[in-house]
Amino acid sequence: MSAVPMTAPSAQTAPPGPLREFWLSFSQNRGAVIGLGVVVFMLLLAVFAPWVAPHHPDATNSAAFLKPPAWAEGGSAQFLLGTDAIGRDILSRLIHGSRLSLSIGLGVVAISVTVGVALGLVAGFARGVTEIAIMRLMDILLTLPSLLLAIVIVAILGPGLVNAMLAVSVVLLPHYVRITRASVITETAKDYVTAARVSGAGTLRLMFSEVLPNCAAPLIVQASLGISSAILDAAALGFLGLGAQPPSPEWGTMLADAREFVLRAWWVVTFPGLMILAAVLAFNLLGDGLRDALDPKLKR
Repeated sequence: MSAVPMTAPSAQTAPPGPLREFWLSFSQNRGAVIGLGVVVFMLLLAVFAPWVAPHHPDATNSAAFLKPPAWAEGGSAQFLLGTDAIGRDILSRLIHGSRLSLSIGLGVVAISVTVGVALGLVAGFARGVTEIAIMRLMDILLTLPSLLLAIVIVAILGPGLVNAMLAVSVVLLPHYVRITRASVITETAKDYVTAARVSGAGTLRLMFSEVLPNCAAPLIVQASLGISSAILDAAALGFLGLGAQPPSPEWGTMLADAREFVLRAWWVVTFPGLMILAAVLAFNLLGDGLRDALDPKLKR
C-alpha cells in the first residue's frame, strides 16, 4: 500500500495587536491619512521654524514693499510668496505662524480637556444638585454663539494672546463636560464598576482607574476636532484685533494687517487664509478618521 503523505496543519495567524488593529481601521480612511500627513508636516514646520524659514519673521526690507510671489510678474526668488506692506517675507511669517497657531490650538484643547474631564467626572459621580448646577451652566454656555462669547470674554479680560486662549477654552469647555458625563453614566452602570465598588474601591479610584480610561475614545476624537475649532476661533479673534497682537505672525493677525490690500496685493491675504483652511481641514479629517477607528460601531 502506498503511504499517504501527511500535510502539516496550517499555522493560524495571530490576531493583530490593538495598535495594528487601530492603524488598519484608520488607514482605510484616505482622507484621515491625508489629514494626518498635513498635521505632521505642520508640526514639523512649527518645531523647525527657525531653521526652515528663509528670513526672520519680523525683518523688514524697505526695497521690497508688497513684492509679488516669485512666479508672478515682478516677483523675486528671494521672497517665494512675496512680501507684505512693510517688506516682511510672507513665507517666513507663515512658517513661524504655524508654531503660534498650533500652540494656541493644542494649549486651548489641553485646558478645555483637563477642566472639562474634571467637571464631567464630578457631575457623573456626584449627581443630584451638583450635577444639575454644572450641566445647567454648560447649557447656558452652549446657548451663546461661540465667537460672540469669546469676544465678550476677551473684551472683559483685555486683548492679548493668553486672554484669547482662555476665552476659546471656555467656549470649547461644555463639549468635553457633556461627553465625559454621558460616558461616566454609561460606564458606571456596567458590571466591572459594580465589582470594583464592591471590592472596596473608593470614588477617586473608580473615577481615574476604572471609568476614565474607558471614556478616552470619544474625548480623543472631540479633542482632535476641537483643535481645528480653537485655531479658527483664535484666528477670528486675531482678525478682530482681540487675539495675538502685531507684529506676532499669527495667521488671523496677518489677515487683519492685509485687509486694505485685498484688491492690489492678493497674495498678502490669500496665503494666510489658505494656511488656516489647510490646518482646520486637516484636523477635521484626522478627527473623522479617529472616530471611525475608535468607535466599534463605525469600523469598516
